[in-house]
Amino acid sequence: MGQQYSHLSSEERILIEKLHCEQHPGIRRTAERIGRGKSTVSRELRRGLWFASNENGSYRPYRPKRLKTGPWTSGPFYSALAAQRKADLRRRGSRKPRRMDSGPLRAWVLDALRRGWSPELIEGRLKAQCAGDPSMRISHECLYQWIYAKPQRALDLRQYLARGRKRRTRKKGRKAKGPRIPMRVPIADRPEAVGSRKGFGHFESDTVVGAAPSRRCVNTQVERRSRRLFARLVDDKSASATARAEYEIFKGMPPAARVDRTWDNGTEASLHMLVDEALGMLTYFADPYSS
Repeated sequence: MGQQYSHLSSEERILIEKLHCEQHPGIRRTAERIGRGKSTVSRELRRGLWFASNENGSYRPYRPKRLKTGPWTSGPFYSALAAQRKADLRRRGSRKPRRMDSGPLRAWVLDALRRGWSPELIEGRLKAQCAGDPSMRISHECLYQWIYAKPQRALDLRQYLARGRKRRTRKKGRKAKGPRIPMRVPIADRPEAVGSRKGFGHFESDTVVGAAPSRRCVNTQVERRSRRLFARLVDDKSASATARAEYEIFKGMPPAARVDRTWDNGTEASLHMLVDEALGMLTYFADPYSS
């Protein structure tokens, strides 16, 4: 754990004023007496100095009407009261109010998310429906950050997104560690006769993802010549669930009717070699960004 920091309290400021104005021990000794760093005390003395020429009544300490003696008569001095007021003002103005702290905007956004609207759609609808109210504005990036922030985890708002990931991915995507699909055979190695659709037993494979918050998908296998569709419902898009669905689809076919299949580069096909070994099939993969 790193070092913990805290702001000076009003009692510490009163002690600094007493030591600095009455005993004059110096910054180093003052810091040792109150248990703070010398840079903290030095910075506090610079911030809390009051000058006799300062006519701001909020910072001017009490001056007796008749008795014209005191530290304020000899030049600038440190005032604990003025320093505490300045610190309170700095704290109140140090952070802008969060946009989602607005009650009407928060209620509007929550209702829109539960309808299934995306953050991009919410941003556009707010501009169109609340054009005259500047407080009803929020960008889709701010919405994503708010949904995945720790205080909103109890609401589980990510379930209303199209892809209800537990963690938000980077804008350019996560870098895969190692090969995404082991033993990948490119489509360039596929026989040219497969592309002509004259032979039977060649399949195009894909996965259809359902709407959030459900994780269920449909594994599809389309025979290229007859255009016949074979499909199985799977619980999720994992490689193991996809391999089981493929095995269930092809196990009842004769070997001549299930020669090979062609996938895109989705990671759900990373266990293709298990199906190939069990059924004696071949698997080819399309070129990236061309499927």
